[in-house]
Amino acid sequence: MSKAKLNRCPWCGEDPLYQRYHDEEWGVPVRDHRLLFEMLCLEGQQAGLSWITVLRKRERYRQQFCNFEPAKIIMLSDSQLDKKLEDAGIIRHRLKIHAIRDNARAYFTLQENTDFADFLWDFVGGEPRLNRPKTMRSVPATTAESDAMSKALKKRGFRFVGSTICYAFMQATGMVNDHIQSCWRAPK
Repeated sequence: MSKAKLNRCPWCGEDPLYQRYHDEEWGVPVRDHRLLFEMLCLEGQQAGLSWITVLRKRERYRQQFCNFEPAKIIMLSDSQLDKKLEDAGIIRHRLKIHAIRDNARAYFTLQENTDFADFLWDFVGGEPRLNRPKTMRSVPATTAESDAMSKALKKRGFRFVGSTICYAFMQATGMVNDHIQSCWRAPK
């Protein structure tokens, strides 16, 4: 069966970029620090918007934010961040743009005491949760785990990490697998 005719989760629709993201990334376990940091920041950029909006701008975000290397991001000045508000290739929201640097700073503070990936994965016991929902309606927007992750990240200085954002992050990075049962990517 060609990828174009695969049965997918309905949220990705017919957009080829969205379908590729669904097929190749969403729900795949990620333990790489840089990619986890990138996804946490990008999920925060989504706040109040659709994920496809951020997905279409992801490459520009990578260009503007040093490929999400926290060590480079913390070196960005306020004026460099404010200059990014002129770039239509990213979401031009001052608080969200500055939050990426704040998150890089929080990342390093957290890394002084614990491993970033281990810290995040501990919220699901270190292993992906395979939820096997029947429909998208049965997929929650938040869980007790995303509530706890949100609270812990905020306590450590991360921004734009509410519980809904954290749950979307957990789905995106494979901490939870919410591919519906009829989807070809659903865990068997």
